[in-house]
Amino acid sequence: MHAVVVATGSGALVPDIEGLRDARPWTSRETVAAEEVPSRLAVIGGGVVASEMATAFAELGSSVTMLARDGVLHLNEPFAGELVAASLRDKGVSVRIGAEAGSVKRNDDGTVSITLTDGEQLEADELLVAIGRTPNTQDLGLDNVGLRPGAWLTVDETMRVVGADGAPVGGGWLYAAGDVNRRVLLTHQGKYQARAVGDVIVARAKGEPADDREWGRHVATADERAVPQVIFTEPEIAAVGLTAAAAEAAGLRIRVVDFDLAATAGAALHAEGYQGHARMVVDEDRKVIVGFTLAGPDVAEMLHAATIAVVGEVPLDRLWHAVPAFPTVSEVWLRLLEAYGR
Repeated sequence: MHAVVVATGSGALVPDIEGLRDARPWTSRETVAAEEVPSRLAVIGGGVVASEMATAFAELGSSVTMLARDGVLHLNEPFAGELVAASLRDKGVSVRIGAEAGSVKRNDDGTVSITLTDGEQLEADELLVAIGRTPNTQDLGLDNVGLRPGAWLTVDETMRVVGADGAPVGGGWLYAAGDVNRRVLLTHQGKYQARAVGDVIVARAKGEPADDREWGRHVATADERAVPQVIFTEPEIAAVGLTAAAAEAAGLRIRVVDFDLAATAGAALHAEGYQGHARMVVDEDRKVIVGFTLAGPDVAEMLHAATIAVVGEVPLDRLWHAVPAFPTVSEVWLRLLEAYGR
């Protein structure tokens, strides 16, 4: 045996709120499998799943209440959450920023009663809990190699599981890919990690050195530097790389460039009353883009070009000559580059 890979994924996190588990709440799994639209839906959470499902069920006719203790899409650029929250409210969603459930009860008639920590009581027909994930690492025998069952698995850049001391567990034969290592809990990043894991296991089995340089064949550098993601809310959110706050926390000297997408010629053609926003985060020392976020209808089509720029660390002076051929995308890039200055 050369290696064992743990790729058991994650499950929805149901927090220790009084009565919550007994109330049989929906998680992301039950929500997308629902066969009926509840008249009233309460949502605990303000992240991606909470925002997408609140959007979807409001469109389907539910009266939605969203308990977003930490805000809406708080891990993204602030303008993204602000635009989505405004859109949800326009759809009739009650967005409660800072609200927190203190206890939950499933009533005899099937409805759900939610008591907030400030004493307010809410009633709903169904309750969705979408506040995070928990690793599926129970009953795997992790305790036999000095790890705690039910815990996330910490890995090095080649996805090899390491212990608290940073050394590979069991001499280096144990790997973890996907949600279970908590690097990035997205399906496409799990597939990206799986490619790296498969390649490095084969290389090590052959006695070949691991290519563990940044962006090397056997590492998942993008997990920390260039994760592309689309959030299917209204407006749509597309992002890659670091937010301005994350870049500053990483010690980078940055400049933030913002642009109103409604100011492009293509916006008026795309939709009447188009509203959107774009932000480019530039590493001023290297003159490369380290983060890019877009908010607006159908902005996902612009994400690929931004991902190439971030992953390729394309110098800004070269981007002037490398904007994509699609007219709307080109105009956005040109306006951002003009705002930055040559």
